[in-house]
Amino acid sequence: MGFALKLVQPEGEQALEAFLLRIPGWSEERYFAEAPDMAFVEFEDGDLVMHAPVSIRHQQLTQFLALLLRAYVRQKKLGDVLCGPAVLRLRPGLNYEPDIFVIPAGQLDRLEPHCFSGTPSLVVEIASPATRQHDMKTKAVAYRKHGVPEYWVVDPGIKTLFQHLPAADPHAPYNVTPYTQGPVGAEAIPGFWIEAHWLWEDPLPEELSCLEHISGR
Repeated sequence: MGFALKLVQPEGEQALEAFLLRIPGWSEERYFAEAPDMAFVEFEDGDLVMHAPVSIRHQQLTQFLALLLRAYVRQKKLGDVLCGPAVLRLRPGLNYEPDIFVIPAGQLDRLEPHCFSGTPSLVVEIASPATRQHDMKTKAVAYRKHGVPEYWVVDPGIKTLFQHLPAADPHAPYNVTPYTQGPVGAEAIPGFWIEAHWLWEDPLPEELSCLEHISGR
């Protein structure tokens, strides 16, 4: 059986350097059974969404933040941390693979063989030219709608961390604060914080040294 392809390419991009590829006509059951588990492949109400390969810097940032979060969260017994392509199932028919997400201790029983069906404490996406609009708009709306209490978008291309926190009105979009430097505290994870400038250093700082700063603040 044939299928249609829809290439979603950001404005201003040249050729196929950055893209999201949508393949319609999939079921959620087929997604879990057949989607490759070694690549970022998400599912949005019948569409398979395939991402362009991530950059080395993207992978380095993911590993750096995931290590800091996992060490802190597990030490404080606040839950656990997963990285994409682990699946976050926000609802039936909507499955994302965030770069990093924190599972609260009280929801560890909602881990299933193929996904986490619950509400993370914190979601972190590392933006690329291909995903910048998707992360800042589409995913921000979805995470807000499904009760995610905090969402970070780290955009190394413009050296900015966008912290999304809920507004007082439960139906309003997130309040978004950009950080290029200075401390950024995670409100959903008590006591956890980073220096924004750590994310722009090349090479990235040593994780153990950063953890000492976090614990000693």
